[in-house]
Amino acid sequence: LAALEKGTGDVVLKFEPFVLHVLCQELQDAQLLHSVAIDSGFRNSGITVGRGGKVMMAVRSTHGLEVPLTHKGKLMVSEEYIEFLVHIANGKMEENT
Repeated sequence: LAALEKGTGDVVLKFEPFVLHVLCQELQDAQLLHSVAIDSGFRNSGITVGRGGKVMMAVRSTHGLEVPLTHKGKLMVSEEYIEFLVHIANGKMEENT
């Protein structure tokens, strides 16, 4: 909160969700890992096959958060709301674990 008071620009609270990229030897391996990721709740996961035949499996969560807090140095939300957002972001971090 003290840093927000000193700022003159725009500030955004951003939480990036979990991402894991795995290079797989076979497409079957990627498909198995994809199935496990989806069943585990990582709904934004996918498989990419490159031109050279590389098979990449991305395990991704959908638990992102991006909320503007200040605009041109002016606080646009209450301190109580910032505390609420931090609580939500910490919960999302626990979900990533």
